[in-house]
Amino acid sequence: MSSAGNAGTGALIVQSDKSILLEVAHPAADQARAAIAPFAELEKSPEHVHTYRLTNLGLWNAKAAGFDAEWVVDALLTHSRFPVPHALLVDVADTMDRYGVLSLQSSPAHGLVLLAKDAAILTEVLRSKRISPLVGEHLDDTTAIIHPSERGALKQQLLKLGWPVEDLAGFVDGESHPIALTDSPRTWELRPYQREAIDQFTNGGSGVVVLPCGAGKTTVGAGAMAALERTCLVLVTNTVSARQWRRELLERTSLTESEIGEYSGAKKEIRPVTIATYQVLTSKRRAIHPHLELVSARDWGLIIYDEVHLLPAPVFRMTADLQARRRLGLTATLVREDGLEGEVFSLIGPKRYDAPWKLLESQGWIAPARMTEVRVAMTSTERKVYAAAEPRDRQRLAAASPEKLPIVEHLVARHPGEGILVIGQYLDQLEEIAGRLDAPLVTGDTSLKDRERLFATFREGKIRLLVVSKVANFSLDLPEASVLIQVSGAFGSRQEEAQRLGRIVRPKRDGREAHFYTVVTRDTQDQDFAQNRQRFLAEQGYGYRILDAQDLAAGNA
Repeated sequence: MSSAGNAGTGALIVQSDKSILLEVAHPAADQARAAIAPFAELEKSPEHVHTYRLTNLGLWNAKAAGFDAEWVVDALLTHSRFPVPHALLVDVADTMDRYGVLSLQSSPAHGLVLLAKDAAILTEVLRSKRISPLVGEHLDDTTAIIHPSERGALKQQLLKLGWPVEDLAGFVDGESHPIALTDSPRTWELRPYQREAIDQFTNGGSGVVVLPCGAGKTTVGAGAMAALERTCLVLVTNTVSARQWRRELLERTSLTESEIGEYSGAKKEIRPVTIATYQVLTSKRRAIHPHLELVSARDWGLIIYDEVHLLPAPVFRMTADLQARRRLGLTATLVREDGLEGEVFSLIGPKRYDAPWKLLESQGWIAPARMTEVRVAMTSTERKVYAAAEPRDRQRLAAASPEKLPIVEHLVARHPGEGILVIGQYLDQLEEIAGRLDAPLVTGDTSLKDRERLFATFREGKIRLLVVSKVANFSLDLPEASVLIQVSGAFGSRQEEAQRLGRIVRPKRDGREAHFYTVVTRDTQDQDFAQNRQRFLAEQGYGYRILDAQDLAAGNA
């Protein structure tokens, strides 16, 4: 392998510790960012130099999605300013080659077997105390029998050992059920990237499709159902999301109301296509999960996990027993703040398709977005209280600073006639903002009926401003929302930042751009967390403009 770089002109500096530096102002920065996005994760994104990291999981996901080691090495060599360390290139190739050395396959005589391309590697992994109890009789030096019930647990443990197994064992067909798309060029039709995502999933068997919010992940789910024509269990974040899935399926498929069931706190319907909430599925009664039996209530042919980056732990445990079922994860980002990306990889499946946000923006499928961070200063009194506070209290004090309120009013006034969402984490802060703006407030305490009424009124243009809590982070379909003002968030959550941007990037009828404002208290934990929150979107190519609140209020920005 060559270690030549781009003769001193590239936008990247690739270092032997697996970090990659991207010079943001470089003319080829966007091309370099797009080239490394399939396999590198952004760690830091200050103004001038972004730091990416090569990780084993990122490289394995890239391999599963069809990017081989030669492609990754070429991307690094093409965009690196200096020679790429030879040892790093070798390490990239070795790491990616680990994916598929071990595979799970079906055997007519023995059911499920673990097959190794190298006998020494099988011997090595079987020495592990975590692996040996999951493996049965050895048929030969490269083959061992696996009980079907251990399929998920084995994949989890092999990933932790650094040997991601390729699952080629196939799936039970499940119960057949006729489902067809109703797409017509006169009403709607699958977009090219949606067709590609569906094809990549059905050809791969199980795995995750990564698409920006507003890019039609539900439509991809409907397309997968139609491609397989099997009964389907859809797991979603909440009841509002369940109702939106139902509406989409009724609009875009041949399914009728009698064929779609809702399994939530309000209803317990089991139909050929059943939409269940994570909350009801993981609810406990006397230390047991009574509703987990839903997964065996029918012979499901497909299980869809909406917002797969939010899967709660009991669903992971349940999914370990569902390895014979086809599984489709849908998400805008594979980032999990709990570090369980490996569980998604091993139990749901590897990334099968990933469409960059900026690519879909350039093609007109999502609206262009302008990102702005507005920094406010605490008063001297606030600063003293903040300095004396316990560390656990400082974030709330900073995030809920009263100095943010006039800035929110100013930003709302700046966008007359547009659909505006003001979103935050702390209810008392949101209640004060709603009162000052004379706007409806939607929180977790708002009844489902009132939520749906307010969202419908917003969609119809009868109201232009809503103040919402984190209940609006996910699966909220408000196409005409074009301005979002974020006043507080869940600490440094990158996934929440992406989800919130997703509330406003559906294409607008008049082609206008979306505006995402984050109001941050300067020189506090609030500002530190904001920088971490921005990492994923910076990785996607979004730049944050920094404004001082005084300049904004004076009309200088």
